[in-house]
Amino acid sequence: MLALAFGLLLGFASIRFKVQGDPIVEQIDKLLPQTQCGQCSFAGCRPYAEAIAAGEVDINRCPPGGETTINALANLLEVEVKPLDDECGVEKPKTLAIIDEGRCIGCTLCIQACPVDAILGAAKQMHTVIADECTGCELCLSPCPVDCIDMVATPVNTTTWRWPDPAHLDLKEVN
Repeated sequence: MLALAFGLLLGFASIRFKVQGDPIVEQIDKLLPQTQCGQCSFAGCRPYAEAIAAGEVDINRCPPGGETTINALANLLEVEVKPLDDECGVEKPKTLAIIDEGRCIGCTLCIQACPVDAILGAAKQMHTVIADECTGCELCLSPCPVDCIDMVATPVNTTTWRWPDPAHLDLKEVN
């Protein structure tokens, strides 16, 4: 009986005193393109958002997000807009990985490199890219031993590009 009472008390306390995530981190993360490419020197967009919120890094380290994301972050955080950090890369048009299935040898190295599981295939079978999932991060290019992956430009307003323009996001939804 005592165990049941303590269990109920702990259950109530875990709900009542639940610690919410930092809303500013959530807002920053929502503005980032979610490519998980690592060009900012972080393992993904969420760790970069946490570092920005903590004041550890600047807002100008995201080449996939480019100028639009930098402007949105500056507006959110009420800081000065800065040009994209050259050490992180250059802003490029949105791209999509395409695998030349005739050249693919099924090595699975691209599957292992993809941070968003956008490549489908099996060992010694040809692979293909799930267009709706591909973020265009280019992390699948370097491990491919037969150079069968090409990056093709995609229009920004296509349905295959997963994340919206940060200028059109409603950050009030995050809170």
